[in-house]
Amino acid sequence: MNRILWLLFAVCVVVLGADFFYHKHGHFSFENIFGFHALFGFTTFFGLVLVGKQLRKLLMRDEDYYDR
Repeated sequence: MNRILWLLFAVCVVVLGADFFYHKHGHFSFENIFGFHALFGFTTFFGLVLVGKQLRKLLMRDEDYYDR
């Protein structure tokens, strides 16, 4: 499992490093910031996890809910 995490980390670093080597054609000025899309994707993912945790509290039922 540790090897998989290191491989994932290495791929993320390579993809983030590739951001140096191509010209971006963003519609907005903040899209041209180095690593913007990686940061945006991570914060969006983190926000979805937080929303999911709150939805779990709302939707969670007891284990024997359908047996009653």
